[in-house]
This record gives sequence, structure tokens and C-alpha cells, in this order.
Amino acid sequence: MSKAAVPIAAADRWFAARGLKPFAFQREVWRAMRDGESGLLHATTGAGKTWSAWIGALLRVSGAGAPPRARLRVLWITPMRALAADTALALREPLAELGDGAFAQWTVGLRTGDTATAERQRQDRSPPPALVTTPESLSLMLSRPDADAALGAVEVVVVDEWHELLGNKRGVQLQLALARLRRLNPRLLVWGLSATLGNLDEARDVLLAGRPGRLVQGRLAKRLVVDALLPGRTGRFPWAGHLGLSMLEAVVRELDASPGTLVFCNTRAQAELWYQALLDARPDWAGAIALHHGSLDREVRDWVEAGIKRGALKAVVCTSSLDLGVDFAPVERVLQVGSAKGVARLLQRAGRSGHAPGRPSRVTLVPTNALELVEAAAARDAATAGRIESREPPEGALDVLVQHLVTVAAGPGFRPDALLAEVRDTHAYRGLTDQEWRWALDFVLRGGASLTAYPDYRRVAPDDEGVHRVADPRIARRHRMAIGTIVSDAALQVRFMTGQRLGSVEESFVGRLRRGDCFLFAGRLLELVRVHEMTAWVRRATGRRAAVPRWNGGRMPLSTEMSDAVLARLAEAGRGRFEGPEMKALRPLLELQSTVSALPDRHTLLVEALRSREGAHLFVFPFAGRQVHLGLASLLAMRLARRAPATFSIAVNDYGFELLSPAPVDWAPMRDGSLLSAEGLLDDVLDSLNSGELAMRRFREIARIAGLLFPGYPGAPKGARQLQASASLFWEVFRQHDPGNLLLDQARREVLERELEVGRLRRELERIGRCRLRWVELQRPSPFAFPLMVERMRERLSTEKLSDRVARLVAELERAAGADR
Repeated sequence: MSKAAVPIAAADRWFAARGLKPFAFQREVWRAMRDGESGLLHATTGAGKTWSAWIGALLRVSGAGAPPRARLRVLWITPMRALAADTALALREPLAELGDGAFAQWTVGLRTGDTATAERQRQDRSPPPALVTTPESLSLMLSRPDADAALGAVEVVVVDEWHELLGNKRGVQLQLALARLRRLNPRLLVWGLSATLGNLDEARDVLLAGRPGRLVQGRLAKRLVVDALLPGRTGRFPWAGHLGLSMLEAVVRELDASPGTLVFCNTRAQAELWYQALLDARPDWAGAIALHHGSLDREVRDWVEAGIKRGALKAVVCTSSLDLGVDFAPVERVLQVGSAKGVARLLQRAGRSGHAPGRPSRVTLVPTNALELVEAAAARDAATAGRIESREPPEGALDVLVQHLVTVAAGPGFRPDALLAEVRDTHAYRGLTDQEWRWALDFVLRGGASLTAYPDYRRVAPDDEGVHRVADPRIARRHRMAIGTIVSDAALQVRFMTGQRLGSVEESFVGRLRRGDCFLFAGRLLELVRVHEMTAWVRRATGRRAAVPRWNGGRMPLSTEMSDAVLARLAEAGRGRFEGPEMKALRPLLELQSTVSALPDRHTLLVEALRSREGAHLFVFPFAGRQVHLGLASLLAMRLARRAPATFSIAVNDYGFELLSPAPVDWAPMRDGSLLSAEGLLDDVLDSLNSGELAMRRFREIARIAGLLFPGYPGAPKGARQLQASASLFWEVFRQHDPGNLLLDQARREVLERELEVGRLRRELERIGRCRLRWVELQRPSPFAFPLMVERMRERLSTEKLSDRVARLVAELERAAGADR
């Protein structure tokens, strides 16, 4: 490559040769990178972020002087190895022509978990000037003894889809890797790319570790269309899934009229169901439509993705597996089955269509529940106003820190004081205390206070010069095979005490239950007897037992931004304004709700009470999402039971929750607001849910990341049952012999912050405390209360089909509603 700097005019000529003109934000990024500035680029999907950062990186390295030959200059980090190949192709495109062939000799390498050993060895011998890789593969490179030499010439790092890494431990792992690269080159440029993110300033600061950096927003006049398929008849008493496949005919019509469509579903089971239903409805589409989700074989997913790019597939039914980054130019439409539950997720999926500057992006909601029409209108409002969810960056994850210490020790080694300064130079560990550092260092040196007798946990030792290294090649090899923070979601087998298998459920669901709690699964009401290793042992529940919500198969909760937008739409409906086709279609339902009860808003908490043959019902509608509602319902049930012995059944959805007691209940503490106080929240939440079991199971993930659990060798991975058994053993050893072990504290903290969402629960209680309480005594279930009752009906044993029972109840309620007018 020539030592002369490539001018921005060369990039202009390259764009012009393709009939394009750079956007102003692209030019801003080029100038900033050329001049040595780091930053974050936030722009619409399909706006040209890749070329912004890539050409900027080339302009930078062309003017930075020629380094020694065969050195790695640019690292491109992608969160998904499935995106790596597409990204590499895009990066290669301008090399031959940009700057009169100045980069013609450049190659762009790929290094992910899928890269063959021979290719990795070839890259080690002759590094490519640019490399597309993942956070895990970058950490693996840092674990090589020659890491400093191999990575010392890196001048630019681009982190693609930064929003996907910001809020999890993979982002923490990357922060530590970037700190190491900055030590090797203090002038390192770091740029992040993002399309859907609310907390942009914080996202930039986390990426740049608080250093000055530019925030570039690529605001394009890209038209976004958010609409909905309207059902022929919404009904005035909806329930979860009541529309379901009744929308199939409308979906078929939409697919028939569009050359290329992605049909997003929120779960893999839902995607399988819709794919089969489409094939049954149109057998002639066999081979023209396909299925794509994370459980399918990699070769199948590659075939589907290639078919989309070629325009060979009419439609693909998919899950979040196609949310990110791959450029599918032939896609014209996106259908979203059910609510996306979040503005960022909706925008991300909308951006899969019209994936090019100047083309509109369109996403159409296919409602599975009439009330999701409000969510469609609300999502459009929030997207137009730019109200996008923030991603909260984790802090102080000691399991990731412990892994990083061993990674660096397996590589060039470290001196503790120097590495401590490096670690504290990250956002995640800027508040790391001396005590926490000493604990982490002691943990890798001798296994902490309780594992000193086991050589495998004495992983790091100082040499004669005080450099801390991994001396045992076997330990180093095992560590490299386990680098990373991705821990797959585990499922527990559900079995009767007789041994009969019923299936499997998410670990996080069973983890919330105590012995004796009941739940619905496989059409049966079951009582949890015990959890051992990865099996939930159950028996049939007898009599009228208190039941927690049914297993929902990993449904996503409503985000705060969506919740606010929905309440704003309901407030308008309460004032008689029904703007847009979705709200007009839902008008009969909302007017009936307003007549028999009321409509909530951001400043009014609606609470409904009802007496029936089943007992005393309490319906509360915060519209805060099912996770928060589960916490609120459990909290209220426990606080009520403290005042007077009572048993409650609980039902939750995204709009509210129900408490049902077979005996009369004095709701006065609810009416005066004392039950909804945020005071004593932490202790009450811990008492109301099985937080100890949740923490123990969360510990398995932490133990795996910290290197206590070895996941197995390639081709012979250890099963979840074996890993859980080992994790449980460590948990008990630490509790009994090392109670000050900070990994135990981390497990408890993560349960509160990540699983129980105590922070959001507290904020919701504080909001409720500022609300006016609207108390309504019902004569019969309201349209909002009815879906909660249906949720609970699923838990009751009956020979009658649920749909038949619901249809009969709806008919009775409709007759009563008609008589009331």
C-alpha cells in the first residue's frame, strides 16, 4: 500500500461510479476517523453504516504511515458469526478501486468459531490487514503467547451492532479486550455502529471507556410504515391467542401480493406452527417458503439466507435469528405475528425490509389478540417520536473478570498492578474495589478460600520475574476451549414421580416455584415436589390449590416505552378519540370497557373487584409487562397473606394481573395504597419468590464463565444435567466453607437485577404511588379482566375444550353487555 494518504475525494469517486452520493453523516464519519477521532454512529438500518466505518478506517490507516508488512491493522467485531461472511464480502468490495488501487493487495480475513484450524494457522503465519471476528474469537487471540505482537499494530476497531452487546456480558468481555488493545496502541480508534438504541450517550461512553468521542446520528428521511392486518371481527371480550390462525387467510393474501416477505414470530414453536399452517393453506408454495430459527442446523439456515438474498424465496417464517445485520435487499415486507413488545425490536425487524437508502421499511402486525391492535398504534407513535428502549450495561461482573485474568495469563502474562489499571480503564470495572481485585486475583492463583487443595483451580502463578502466567499447558488448553460468556438457555425435564416424562420447560420458570406450588403444563395442573439437577419432579395437583401463572413458553414482556405509548392511546380513547384504523377497529371493545369499568392512563391505576362463584377477584392494570406484573402479584399476595391467612391464585399478562381467593378478602389495604408501597420492597420480593433456587441456578452460568465448570471437549460436550450437578456442588461448598465468595453475591445480585427486575418493579411502584387509584366494583368481568380469567382457566382440569368454554362465556357476557345498554 502507498504511504500517501487516500483523500476523501477518492471515496466520493468510488460512490459516484456506483451511481451513489455519500450522505452527510458518512462524510462526517470519514473526516472524524481520518483525523483520529473515535465515536458511535447511530443510523437507520440499511442507511450505509458499514461503508461509513469501513471507508473511514481505510482513510485512517492510509494516512497513519506504513507499519511493518503482514500486520493486522483493522478489526471488525460482529456479534454473530452468521454475519461474519456477509460482512467480509461487503468489506472486500471497495478494496480494488479505492484510492487508485492503494488497497488492492489487502485481504479481509474471517476468524470465528466456524473458521477451520488450517485457516487460523494460515492467518497466524500471514495476518490479513483486516479481520472480521467475534468478541469470543478476539479474547481467544488474546490468550495466545504472541498476542501482543499479533495485535500490536491494530489501529482501528469497529464494533458492529453495538446495541446487541452493550447490555450483556459479551459487551463486558469486549470492553476488557478493548482495554488491552488500547494498552498496546494508545492511539487506537474505536467506532461502534448501532441502529436501534435509546441511551446513545451512555452507549458511546461505555464503548470508549469515558474518553472523548463523537456521536454521529445518520438521520435519513427513510419512510417507516407500521400498520396492522385488521381481523374481520375483533370481539369485545378478547383473550390471548383468540385470533391466532384465524388471521391465516389474510396473511396468505399479503404474501401472495408481495415478492419477498419475512414473517417474524416471537417463539420457535409459533414459527413452526405458522410455517406448517402456510404450507397446508398453499401446498403449491412448497420450496418457495422456508423456516429459519436458532434450533435448525447451520447448513439449513445458510441455505435459507442464500435463498432470500437471491430472491428465490417468496417468504421466510423466522424468529429473532434474522433480526440482525444481514442485508436482504429483495425483502419488501415484514409481517410480525403478535406484538413485538418493544419499539427497538419492531424497528430492527422493520429494517429488514427496504434494506437500502431511499426505500421505505414496512412492518405489519398480525394480531393474535384484539388488544394487540392498541400496541400496533402505540408502537407507531413511539417509533415516530423516537422513543426507543435503552440497554443497561452490566457492571462489576466478577465471573467475566476472572475469565479475563486467566485469558491474559494464558497469553503474554500480566503484572497485577498494570493489569488492574487496565481493567479499571473500562466502564464495567471503573468502580472495582481493591478488595474485589484481591479476591479475583486470589481466586485464579489458588482457587480462593475453599479450593486450594485442588491443582486444577490453581490456574495462574507468578514466575521468577513476577509475571503471572498459566504454567500448565493442559489448563491453558481447557481455558481456551471455554472462553466466552454465551451460556445457552437450559431446559428442565418435567417428570411424574413414577418416572413418566411430560416434556421440558425453561429453567427460569421452574426456578421461581417453591415445593408445593402448582402450574399448568401439558394440559395438566401439576404440583412441584422437588427439583433435582435438571429435572422437575411433579405429581397431579388435587383439590383447589393455589396456582402460579401457567408456563408461557418464553413470552417476551412489554417494554416500558411500549407501555407508556399504550397508556397514552388508552387515555385518548377515554376522551373519545379513536385515531387510526387499529383504534377504530377496537372502538367497540374500549367503549364497553369504559362503560362497565374505566380506561387507565399514565396517571390512573385501574383496579377492579369482582365476586363470583369462584371467590374474590382483584384485577389490577398497571400495563407494565408480564415480568413486572408477576412480581407485583406475588408481592401483593404475600403482603395480604401476612395481614390475614389467605391463599391466592395468580394470573398475569402484559396489561395486568389477577388475584383470586376462594374466601372473602378485605381489600381495604389495597384501596388505601399501603400494599403498593415501595418500602421494604427488596426483603418482600425475596420472601415472595423462590430467590434462593433462582440464585443457585444463576450460579451455574457464573461458574461456567469463571472457569469452575468445564463444558467439555469438541464433539463431547457435557450435558446441562452434569453441569448443574457440578454447579450445585460448588454452590454448597462455597456457602458452607467460603461464605464470603463474591461469586455467590454476584448470583444473588443478578437474580434481583436481571430476572426479578427489582429496579423496574421499584420504579413501577413509585409511579403507582403517584397515580390516582380508580376502584371499580364489577357486576361481571370487564373486557380487560376477561383475558386474565382465561389465563387461569388454562390451569383447571376439565374434559371440556378451553375454546368451547371460552366461547360460551363470551356469549353470556355479550348478552349481558347488550342488556346493559
